[in-house]
Amino acid sequence: MHVLDWLLESDPAIRWQVLRDLVGAPGEVVAAERARVATEGWGAQLLAMQGEDGQWAGGACFPAKSFHWRAENQGQPWTATLPTLQLLHDFGVDPCSDKVRQGVALIRENCRWEHAGQPFFSGEVEPCINGRTVTLGIYFGQDVNGVVARLLDEQLSDGGWNCEAENGSVRSSFATTINVLEGLWAHEHATGGTPESIAARRRGEEYLLERRLFRRKSTGEIVDPAWLQFSFPTRWHYDVLRALEYFRAAGAPPDSRMDEAIHLLRSKQQGDGAWLLENTHPGQVHFLLEDGDSRPSRWNTLRALRVLRWYENTAPSA
Repeated sequence: MHVLDWLLESDPAIRWQVLRDLVGAPGEVVAAERARVATEGWGAQLLAMQGEDGQWAGGACFPAKSFHWRAENQGQPWTATLPTLQLLHDFGVDPCSDKVRQGVALIRENCRWEHAGQPFFSGEVEPCINGRTVTLGIYFGQDVNGVVARLLDEQLSDGGWNCEAENGSVRSSFATTINVLEGLWAHEHATGGTPESIAARRRGEEYLLERRLFRRKSTGEIVDPAWLQFSFPTRWHYDVLRALEYFRAAGAPPDSRMDEAIHLLRSKQQGDGAWLLENTHPGQVHFLLEDGDSRPSRWNTLRALRVLRWYENTAPSA
């Protein structure tokens, strides 16, 4: 089976993105397929699980009853409001549908961060969380300007961000930085940004590019071999495919410092044209999206193919 046919034999959350990004289908066809995300398949399942107060599993970042997951070594549970909204965002659920708008209004009114009871769309103290809050707030039509301002103030001198800065760290984290960059790009794309936010985002991009997306600037060594494995959902974690997806989405022209990452991406394509799921982040989930690690992944295949299409169509000729 042709890989595009295989991708299209899937949930509406994948199909509409394949039609838009790989097939080039007419806009009305894409829109019709996207509208099904809220009423069929994975998107509809997640929306049906939303609580009467607007939250999922009774909490913002963590389920209300998740106190022992560290001690039990079960991995972070992924069923609370933040990771569930991330999934709905990744699925491309229509943020203007009545059900989604009503649900988001309940979140705005009732959902509070575990850190100190801050309203959900006001963010909390960790930039890795606040970057995702900006992405989600922009997508679902909420005011997150205060969170953006905080992130700009928290940029470190090397160009990135780190959730451990409040504990004295002066070096940035790849994971925190990619979460913030995605948020700043969403804000800039929706509002035009400000000179300060645009400059901060570009400094953050340089932080990743100077390190060729996965190497130490000082020694050239690979920072973490796990980043060479491609996960979905990515949650808060970093990997090379997530970084390449960011640069593609932001419309940046390919940079030669991405070449090694692109070579890695190409090397992972299987003989049938698919990419595998790798390094699934452990923890409780609402339901499985794929068949597990080392199995063909529609999500990774979609993401990899559109990265390569962007790279090959916009890279300067040799």
